[in-house]
Amino acid sequence: MSVEAARAAEVLAQLSVPVRLLALAELVRRGKEGASLGELSYAMDLPLPEVGDACARLVGLGLATGTGNGFYRARPEGLRDAAAAVDRLQPITALLADYPQLRGNFSHGRLTGLPPTLSDRYQLIGELIARFLALDGLYAEDEINRRLAAITDEVAGTRRMLVDTGWLERDRAGRTYGPGRPLPEPARTA
Repeated sequence: MSVEAARAAEVLAQLSVPVRLLALAELVRRGKEGASLGELSYAMDLPLPEVGDACARLVGLGLATGTGNGFYRARPEGLRDAAAAVDRLQPITALLADYPQLRGNFSHGRLTGLPPTLSDRYQLIGELIARFLALDGLYAEDEINRRLAAITDEVAGTRRMLVDTGWLERDRAGRTYGPGRPLPEPARTA
């Protein structure tokens, strides 16, 4: 696991403690003005030391800032940074850089929906997924399904789309799959 991924995992683990999540939510709710420890303690109906510990941990995680005199503000970009680190770990993220028009079909490295069959993006998403699969021989359906499961919950539909668009070929029995047409050089974005 990369340092970035470990950091993101730590942020999420620390937010699994209810008082920390509640403190962050209250700070976000209060916006740029932030809140004092006393105000947070009252709003959360929790003892001051418990709220102080939660805020100190949020500062340590980069999710809040503190003035040193018991006044805190939320730093939501810390959550965005953690989410971006997790996104970068997804296997298809690097390939999406060459297909910016397809980013809307993915969320956090997962395929959320295929474009309509008549769309010009239908063929393009097939190309992207074929590039992700990087097939260099014949594979059993189970292996194709395992690879596709890394990026989609709709494995059968995605596999079918790849066959329909010619990026994946299957034998007559439907048990063995291999690469279809050759992949073009990816179009580099400026």
